[in-house]
Amino acid sequence: MYRRLSRLLSAGALLLAGLVGSVVGGAVVAAPAHADACYTWGRTLSQGASGADVRQLQIRVSGYPGFGGVLALDGDFGPGTKSAVTRFQQAYGLSADGVAGPQTFTKIYALQDGDCTPANFSYAELNNCNSSWSGGAVSAAQAKANALVSMWKLQAMRHALGDQPIRVTSGFRSHACNDAVGGAPSSRHLYGDAVDLGSGPHSLCTLARQARNHGFRGILGPGYPGHSDHTHVDHRSSRFWSASGCGI
Repeated sequence: MYRRLSRLLSAGALLLAGLVGSVVGGAVVAAPAHADACYTWGRTLSQGASGADVRQLQIRVSGYPGFGGVLALDGDFGPGTKSAVTRFQQAYGLSADGVAGPQTFTKIYALQDGDCTPANFSYAELNNCNSSWSGGAVSAAQAKANALVSMWKLQAMRHALGDQPIRVTSGFRSHACNDAVGGAPSSRHLYGDAVDLGSGPHSLCTLARQARNHGFRGILGPGYPGHSDHTHVDHRSSRFWSASGCGI
């Protein structure tokens, strides 16, 4: 509780700093915002920018590509990134200009924990199989990185659904874990980019329908064989949505 309160107070102070800024040549220039633990953006980012800091921003707004869209995490701030930033800003009541500056970064800082995961999801939650993240179809580092992207997409989805919890039932699996649960030999769970969601505050169909707005190429739910008790989302290379029981 104290950690979360401290982060919220810090975020408020950062927002005030961003709003007040400093005066240079008679013009108000926004003061740079600083992260509390995870990652610090040192410049305002807008269309045409490129670099590692753009890619870090893209990860945080990857859940805002628009219906059926998927935001490329390529480090280039193009029209797709501008649109995603704009949707993120709109979702949180910020000035929606598609430019990532102090107010946008302050909001991101308030949403993330020190390990760069979003506040409402954790690495442990997306890996109840092999905490080392090894033994899958990709390196441990890649599996963990893929899971981080999934978490930020789920965070956007959670917010869109009224900030009510989303229950994760399965995430990354090693080959041994996947075999033990009868997973498909080519399961996306082996890549760390698949997440199974259980019903809770939201029905499985609500989750499947909402996922279409948050950058998931793979969506499987009720009506698809073996998915009557969960909704599956992933980052496969091409779109495959199938949940006939939900009209998808």
